[in-house]
Amino acid sequence: MGNPVAGIPNTVWVMFGGAIVAWILLNKTVFGRYTFALGSNEEAARLSGVNVDRWKALVYVVCGVFVGLAGIVLSARSSSAQPSQGQGYELDAIAAAVIGGTSLAGGEGSIVGTMIGAFLISTLRTGLSVDNVPQQWQYVITGLVVIGAVWLDIQRRRSRA
Repeated sequence: MGNPVAGIPNTVWVMFGGAIVAWILLNKTVFGRYTFALGSNEEAARLSGVNVDRWKALVYVVCGVFVGLAGIVLSARSSSAQPSQGQGYELDAIAAAVIGGTSLAGGEGSIVGTMIGAFLISTLRTGLSVDNVPQQWQYVITGLVVIGAVWLDIQRRRSRA
């Protein structure tokens, strides 16, 4: 995907650009406040006067834009586009978000935390590959890490209540 800028691959620049845009959207706009409100308690947001259907559709549109950007970057990296090319990345994406502090119950999360989670999952995958762990066991280990992160999130929520 082109020549590196300042020794950093272009895909990393695209990732940082997307993260900055996402951070601004979630932390500095009405869109972000409504997104967290919908994720936290959709009915409370509706009772507060938020047009839930409209904002939920907008959240899906923004998500689609970021997924499209990821598809373009993935296709550019591999110089091809196959319908099944990103198969299996769903687990990694969920794992990165949960490890980064995003609650599966909704209403909590951060871009920085998700990026840290993505780096941890990437490191885990690379380490398991270097150790010649079979692919199916890599999925099992990643799943166990996600289960552990969800369990910690549940414990954290219980201690707050």
